[in-house]
Amino acid sequence: MGIFGALNTAVSGMRAQAFALENISGNIANSQTIGFKREDTSFVDLIPDDAPSQQKSGSVMANSRATNSVQGDIQNASIGTYMAISGNGFFVVEKPTGFSGSTPSFGGNELYSRRGDFKTDSNGFLVNGAGYYLKGIPLDPTTGNPVGSVPQLLQFSNSVIPAQATTTLQYELNLPASPKTPNADPSVPGSELLNPASYATDPTLTGGSVDGADSAQFVNDSISGGAITAYDASGNAVNIQLRWAKSSNSPDTWNLFYQTDANPALSTDPEWVNVGQYQFTNGQMTSGGPSVTVTGMSVDGISLGNVTINTGNSGVTQFADSSGAVQVNALQQNGFAAGSLQSISVSDKGTITGTYSNGRTIGLAQVTLATFNGPDNLQRLDGGAFAATGDSGPPNYTSSAKIVASSLEASNADIGDEFTKLIVTQQAYSANTRVITTSNQMVQDLLNTLR
Repeated sequence: MGIFGALNTAVSGMRAQAFALENISGNIANSQTIGFKREDTSFVDLIPDDAPSQQKSGSVMANSRATNSVQGDIQNASIGTYMAISGNGFFVVEKPTGFSGSTPSFGGNELYSRRGDFKTDSNGFLVNGAGYYLKGIPLDPTTGNPVGSVPQLLQFSNSVIPAQATTTLQYELNLPASPKTPNADPSVPGSELLNPASYATDPTLTGGSVDGADSAQFVNDSISGGAITAYDASGNAVNIQLRWAKSSNSPDTWNLFYQTDANPALSTDPEWVNVGQYQFTNGQMTSGGPSVTVTGMSVDGISLGNVTINTGNSGVTQFADSSGAVQVNALQQNGFAAGSLQSISVSDKGTITGTYSNGRTIGLAQVTLATFNGPDNLQRLDGGAFAATGDSGPPNYTSSAKIVASSLEASNADIGDEFTKLIVTQQAYSANTRVITTSNQMVQDLLNTLR
């Protein structure tokens, strides 16, 4: 029985090494496959049930040992929708059950993958190179908050975001202590100031205006405060021109104006409207802030409605400046025209953002990562996908892993290591064949003694 037992053991050894060779072959073949996880081989000894003094080393059985939790190298990529996972976790994906023309249909069977070469298809889905469709949590385009908590298929159509009217201007600047207006003459005290008596109506009163006939004089008595493009409710763009005029040096008093009509029909029609008056002491604003609301702002016939100009309590200062000009530190507004989706990309926080034709960048969805208590017990599927099993446990959608944008995770199979295992496996296989050869010779010797 010993000789035949040795033959059976050698056969099990050859079978185990052949199993290992198949894993090595698959690892080498997939050494360039994105997100591939190599399969190592684990050998288990099988001991016959004998008395301790008669126990033998036994035969062997080979099992696969998954490396799903072993990170592959992360490599840079030039495509904005490519992504890699740094840490533990899997993309949540789904495979279509069929197609109607080019439109996929789905059965709701959730799968998981580390393959992150996602690109948009003709229907706006994000699909990786193996044909798996990405799932995540949509974001509210207005608030940026998640819409729901269950991952769903992400589809980005060429949608249009509606226009948003300008309601707020954020304005921060420094006014020169002595403005260099066109009329300013260093030899004439007060020539840099706005003289209300020379205008048809008093422009220094809040809500006061400068008529078209006095516009040229006003421009010579004031300095530019910058300009910004704003939008009405329909998305029409208007250019808001701002100017500052100093009306007093004691106390330091300034008036802010916006141009309501660049070409008034009548010389008596207003061209510049006073937004508000600001006073300063030792360079700091003492009155006029932190915000002022212009009721019914209109520019060149386009109505913007009520617009609030926010300066904060310290956003406007008055310190000496040799240029004699306004130094604008911030001038922003919250409106925009309508726009259509042009492209999407992924950030390092896993947010899928859309870039629109109006220049807006809006968060559209959050990529969901799934983790498992037993990731190496997931069931492998074609295309680098995995299915949950009882041994892996259910998915958990909270992960500390980081998404690396414009990158891909390479295969974790190393060619050098696989070649080393290949040599060892070949030698072990050959050694088992020698056991068979030796056992055969021993059987022949036994038969010869019987002749």
